[in-house]
Amino acid sequence: MLSIKNISKSFGDVHALNDVSLDLKPGLFGLLGPNGAGKSTLMRTLATLQKPDIGEITLDGVDILANPTHMRATLGYLPQDFGVYPKMSAKALLDHIAVLKGVTDKSARESQIRSLLEHVNLLTHSSANVATYSGGMRQRFGVAQALLGDPKVLIVDEPTAGLDPTERQRFLDLLSEQAETKIIILSTHIIEDVRDLCTDMAVMGLGKIVARGAPEALITPIANKVWRKKVSKDEATEIKTQSNFLSSRHLSGGVIVSILSGAAPGAGWEPANVILEDAYHAHLHGLVTDAVPAPEFADA
Repeated sequence: MLSIKNISKSFGDVHALNDVSLDLKPGLFGLLGPNGAGKSTLMRTLATLQKPDIGEITLDGVDILANPTHMRATLGYLPQDFGVYPKMSAKALLDHIAVLKGVTDKSARESQIRSLLEHVNLLTHSSANVATYSGGMRQRFGVAQALLGDPKVLIVDEPTAGLDPTERQRFLDLLSEQAETKIIILSTHIIEDVRDLCTDMAVMGLGKIVARGAPEALITPIANKVWRKKVSKDEATEIKTQSNFLSSRHLSGGVIVSILSGAAPGAGWEPANVILEDAYHAHLHGLVTDAVPAPEFADA
């Protein structure tokens, strides 16, 4: 189990993390939040790239703040931005990283590298320098290097950014396969990624965990309370100032707006089929009054 207890982290006057606590077991855990919510700060802290100001983090009972090598020995990490050696091929760079991760048997490295390159659809480009890859190809390479060494904990930060729909689905399928035996933390602002994959998730805003639970559990408190209406741009601007405003999207010259209301708000408003995006905005904006309990785990 990965246990995070009451960690906080500030950069000057900016409180990037504020009393964050989570307990995670093997499976896919989705961390949703807007840019600036503190997701990347949390990921870097879990990856032992920085220490929190206060709080505790343990992996299988071992304090990884005092013993960071315990986490590093079993960690796969795909940050938002990662650098590569400019004159190394994908295959050579993966071999180098595998050695650093402790995969010392040459035949085992070669077998694992070939399998990963096939999974991320880069086998035919394995001799090319990674520095020449497109953004999507570099992201797929990043996935491969994160999975080297069969890590026990896998942290992926905004992993589908830059991927086309086919590449995105290939990546999500790969994550789903790996989740049976690994703790996988998927940090993203793309709601569809969490909706499609995760049975457990949290919404993060302003450095805090504002909601935690299965996607269906986060939706339950707002069931039958979401209403939508197509309005003009001027009307949408006015509705956005209301305290119960959820979200909006442009459609065919107008704007579809969504609000939260326990009763029909007036003419033209239609009850909506509530989706995870509605729940995300409701929790993020503090519009949900019913608390969603965090999952309880039996002692391992």
